[in-house]
Amino acid sequence: MVKGKRIDLDCENCAVKDISKFRVLNEEGAKSLSYHKTCTRYRKGQVLFHEGTRPLGVFCINGGKVKIYRTGYDGKEQIIHIGKGGDLLGYKALISEEVYPVTAETLEECDICFIPKSEFVHLMDENSKLGKLLLREACHELSEMTELVTNLAQKPVRERLAVALLMLKETYGLDGRSESERIEINLTREDLANIIGTATETLIRLLHDFKEEKIIETQGRKIRVIDDKLLEKVAHLY
Repeated sequence: MVKGKRIDLDCENCAVKDISKFRVLNEEGAKSLSYHKTCTRYRKGQVLFHEGTRPLGVFCINGGKVKIYRTGYDGKEQIIHIGKGGDLLGYKALISEEVYPVTAETLEECDICFIPKSEFVHLMDENSKLGKLLLREACHELSEMTELVTNLAQKPVRERLAVALLMLKETYGLDGRSESERIEINLTREDLANIIGTATETLIRLLHDFKEEKIIETQGRKIRVIDDKLLEKVAHLY
């Protein structure tokens, strides 16, 4: 695990405590979590954990974005999820006592708390609500992943890009912005191509087409969706 800058984050005043999976902890559990966790500010491009390694704990994102990906036989990344504030990473591998099936890498500067395995297991043992929530969330994430894989496997690349942009708009929209603010998707073209499973050159051409059709705007690598309905139509979501 790459080291970052140690910071102090109090669970009681956590900006994402209402959406974190630890929101169900009682007062005693929250105090124990706050005491045992360590919090770090990571730079862009730092790896939290590598595919194939064994979990030593779990990671709770306080702020920033993290890409979750698998590496193919050709060395190319397949991004399967973008983690955001409030997300808990690595808990399924820890509970199942398996190696990480994915790699987690920061997409931007991130504040992330690490909870050691012993403390995480203790919290689950002492708080039945946490165990039930994690089971429910794991099932929900499996359902979402099944739908995503189906979309990526059965849709043409143009439709896959439309689906990905809608998904990413929702992800990047959960940053405390007001409804009047334009949501910016801030990803490299290579990362976006790796989400939809296509060549970067193809992705760039499709983004140009979407701009010409007045579906999106771009500024540098930032993308703004300006016509949700048309994008949903391209994605064949209705």
